[in-house]
Amino acid sequence: MSNRILKEKRAVIIGAVSIALAATLWGMDGIVLTPGLYNLDAKFVVFILHALPFLLMSLFLYKRIRYIKHLNRNELISLFLVALFGGALGTIFIVEALFLVNFKSLSIVVLLQKLQPVFAIILAALILKEKPHKHFLFWATIAIIAGYFLTFGWQLPHVDRDRNTIIAALLAILAAFSFGSSTVFSKKILHKLDFVTATYFRYGMTALIMFIIVLVTGHLFDFKYMTEKNWWFVLIIILTSGLGAIFLYYYGLKRVKAILSTIMELFFPITAIILDYYVNGHVLSPVQWISAIILIAVIIKINWDNAHSPD
Repeated sequence: MSNRILKEKRAVIIGAVSIALAATLWGMDGIVLTPGLYNLDAKFVVFILHALPFLLMSLFLYKRIRYIKHLNRNELISLFLVALFGGALGTIFIVEALFLVNFKSLSIVVLLQKLQPVFAIILAALILKEKPHKHFLFWATIAIIAGYFLTFGWQLPHVDRDRNTIIAALLAILAAFSFGSSTVFSKKILHKLDFVTATYFRYGMTALIMFIIVLVTGHLFDFKYMTEKNWWFVLIIILTSGLGAIFLYYYGLKRVKAILSTIMELFFPITAIILDYYVNGHVLSPVQWISAIILIAVIIKINWDNAHSPD
C-alpha cells in the first residue's frame, strides 16, 4: 500500500474521530453543561457564550476584521442572517428549551434538534432553488411524526400537565429551523471566507445582536447574578462544546465525506441519551426509543439522498 493511500486513510480516520469528539461535546453540553446555567436568563447566557469567545478570538484574529470589506451587500446580509438564526435565535431557543424541562426530558430536546437537515433542505429549495430528492417529503413527514412520538409517546399531550414539555419541544423545533436556516445562508459566504474568519465574524455579529437584545430587555448587567460555579460552566462550555467543538468539527469535515460526517454526528444524540440516564436518571420509554431510532435513521437517509441527488 502506497504512502499516499496510507495518508489518505489516516486523514479520514482523524477526520471521523474529530467529528465524533465534537458531536460528543455537543451532546454533553445539552445535558451537563448548559443546564448548569439555569439560574441565569437564557438571552444573557447566549450573549456571554458569544461575546467572551469573540473577545478571546480577537486577541489572535483582530487583523481579519479587514476581510469584511471583501463582502458585497448580499454576502453581508447572509452573514447577518447566519448570526441571527444560527447564533442568536437558534441558541436562545435551545437554551430556553433546556431550562424549561427542568432537567427532565433533556435528551428529547437534544434529539429534536436532529430535525435540522429537514429545514435546511426545505429552505435550500426555497432560497437557493436547490431541488430536494424526490422522496424527501415522505421521509421528512416520517421524521416529524417520529419527533412527536419521541416527545409524547403514546399519550396525547395534556395542555396543563405537559405545558413546559410542549413549549420546550416547540422551541427545540424552532432551534432546528434556525440552525437549518443558518446552514443555508452560510453557503453564500463560505466561498468568500475561510472557516476561521467566518466563525470569527459569526461570533462577533451574534455578540452584537445579543448585546442589543439584552440591553433592550434589561439583562445586560446580569453578570452580578453569576456565581463562581456559573463562571466555571461558561469557561468549560467555551473551551469544549463552544469553540473547541466547532474547530474539531470543521477540521474533520474537511477530511471526510458528508455521509460519514452524518454517521459520526450520531455521537451527539447517543451521548445525550447516555448522559441523561446516568446524570439525571431519565430513561426513554420503549416507544420513545423506537421513535429516536427512526428519527436518526430517517435523518441519515435524508442526508444520504441529498448528498447523492443530481445537481
